[in-house]
Amino acid sequence: MNQPDKATPTPDDENEHDLSMDFFFPEDHLERTSPEETKIISLTAEPYEDGRRVRVNIEMSFFEKRPHLEVTLTDSESQEISTASFVEPMNFKLEFTLHVRAQPADGPLDLEARLFYPDGPEAEPATVRFNLPPEA
Repeated sequence: MNQPDKATPTPDDENEHDLSMDFFFPEDHLERTSPEETKIISLTAEPYEDGRRVRVNIEMSFFEKRPHLEVTLTDSESQEISTASFVEPMNFKLEFTLHVRAQPADGPLDLEARLFYPDGPEAEPATVRFNLPPEA
């Protein structure tokens, strides 16, 4: 008959750890912002040479509660040509590729990122304007 190893903690052990937000937010000595103060610090858009994809970088303030993000790409006629949603991102910095799903009208494109919490507050959206490279 096998007896439990004394060094291995058992479920009844007094030192059983609570799996809380400490897993996601280790003791890192960062000053975190409340939902009312959480905002987008920077937003950049770099189109790929093929004109069909855009590399997006978003940096947010160090949040204490994970927000939601909506990213929308519109053309010069305000027609939506691509969108992405992030529900409670784990990191303060996001880098992703947004695919241009429709042929945009001539002119610059606008990328808007909206940070919000489903049950309140919403930060001021961040916007960046850029041009796609000329068609090859």
